[in-house]
Amino acid sequence: MVEKPNLDAAYALQSPSENRLLYAEWAETYDHDFAKNMGYALPIRVADAFAENLKAFQKGRILDVGAGTGLVGQRLNFHGYSNIDGLDISLEMLEVAKSKGCYEHMTVGDLYSRLQIQDNIYSYIISAGTFTHGHVGPSALDELLRIAKPGALFCISINSAHFVSAGFEKKFQELDEKITQLDLVPVQIYFGGEHTDGQGIIAIFRTR
Repeated sequence: MVEKPNLDAAYALQSPSENRLLYAEWAETYDHDFAKNMGYALPIRVADAFAENLKAFQKGRILDVGAGTGLVGQRLNFHGYSNIDGLDISLEMLEVAKSKGCYEHMTVGDLYSRLQIQDNIYSYIISAGTFTHGHVGPSALDELLRIAKPGALFCISINSAHFVSAGFEKKFQELDEKITQLDLVPVQIYFGGEHTDGQGIIAIFRTR
């Protein structure tokens, strides 16, 4: 019997091709097997932080980076936001997200390569669960800054366990001339259960 994809398998990923394979297998059952059964709170908490920091929403497009099955998009819809696009390395995950009706446009892309997105397009960039061990490192922020408009709001989660060791702290220091109003907000990744010690950081900032 083939073992189901799980959190340990996700953290063990080492390449974009491994990401594609794992999430292609996991797409149809991800919401139930992981998000529901594991009490995965991060998409809700990141979307809530986005709404809290955006009291006066200005017209513009939102990009959900690492959209997966659309959990962030669903929560953004709950808060009344639309004009949301989704980006993910997994076509299969995006197909599940698309079925939820939260997104207008979907892009399959690898953040370690140049995305098929023009410069200065997005006014808002949000991400939950993408910047962590086995997924995406700090160098990908450069590509996201390319596609963000001046003054764009970022609201992205980063796994606390890898914030320093994977170079995120150093990267934010290097980006000081490109970003402003950086706020690092601690967050619990799970509602409870087996992984109650899961800690994250929500990095909230704007481009200059």
